[in-house]
Amino acid sequence: MNKTIVITGANRGIGLAFATLYQARGDKVIALCRNSSSELDALNVRVITDIDVATDAGLEKMQQQLEGTHIDILLNNAGILRDETLDDLNTQTIQQQFLVNALAPLQVCQKLQKQLDAGSKVVLITSRMGSIADNTSGGRYGYRMSKAALNAAGMSLANDFGQRQIPVGIYHPGYVQTDMVNHSGDIAATTAASRLIALIDDLAMANSGVFYHSNGEVLPW
Repeated sequence: MNKTIVITGANRGIGLAFATLYQARGDKVIALCRNSSSELDALNVRVITDIDVATDAGLEKMQQQLEGTHIDILLNNAGILRDETLDDLNTQTIQQQFLVNALAPLQVCQKLQKQLDAGSKVVLITSRMGSIADNTSGGRYGYRMSKAALNAAGMSLANDFGQRQIPVGIYHPGYVQTDMVNHSGDIAATTAASRLIALIDDLAMANSGVFYHSNGEVLPW
């Protein structure tokens, strides 16, 4: 049965790969983004622009545009990466990453929760850089802290949505060749999205709230 998939940050990178693969298998894709792209426009999916999920205006427009739309998979993909070191601690970029990477996905889920029902799925695209146990190199303060916060939110969402039989997937895509890392990753966005879609297909209440690598490995908190 075809599903309705809502994807944030869908104009490029992993978000665009998700939109492409879901559209190809016949699902109804609703792509949310600040600005569209020629690649996204070519997919012939529903694109809603001017959606900055880190702003009240963007969240309000998202909620208005999706009012009454039943959502099978809510895929929180939008995120940003900045670089701070202990010697160059830019608190402004740290706060920006918290807003986009941690608070925005939570607000998206809160705003769209009425469009989800038992059997719907909520997905958070996080990073193993949010793992405290896996941190062996330091640095990247804002990104690490914001993704750790997103992971914490994911666990709370898994408990809260679990009362409605809505599982929550918490996924690290891998080191993906996207603009975010200047295309220096080791796997293509399409490969990462394909792996993640398989995990999302298998997402159920039994594995809700588990922190997965796209290769299926369970990651430490």
